[in-house]
Amino acid sequence: MLGYDFDCQRPIDNFIVDFYCKDLMLAIEVDGISHDFEEAIDNDEIRQEKLENMGVRFLRFDDREIRKDMPNVLRTIEYWIEEHEKKKPK
Repeated sequence: MLGYDFDCQRPIDNFIVDFYCKDLMLAIEVDGISHDFEEAIDNDEIRQEKLENMGVRFLRFDDREIRKDMPNVLRTIEYWIEEHEKKKPK
């Protein structure tokens, strides 16, 4: 993704996310069908609020979405990176 490093299973404060890029302050979570879907969404909403209060952008996808439309998932992530780059002081 445009030359940025994403760490897998990166702890942020007391949270572990599937992918994290410190330079972008971007966390990505991918929930699998093995999760209790409602519980995963509730937990992600709490985690998202806390991470965003720390300045970390949180993007969540479920694995069905990724398998079905990976190009759209990548476009979503790339769009966020491009928006971040535009706001970055030069």
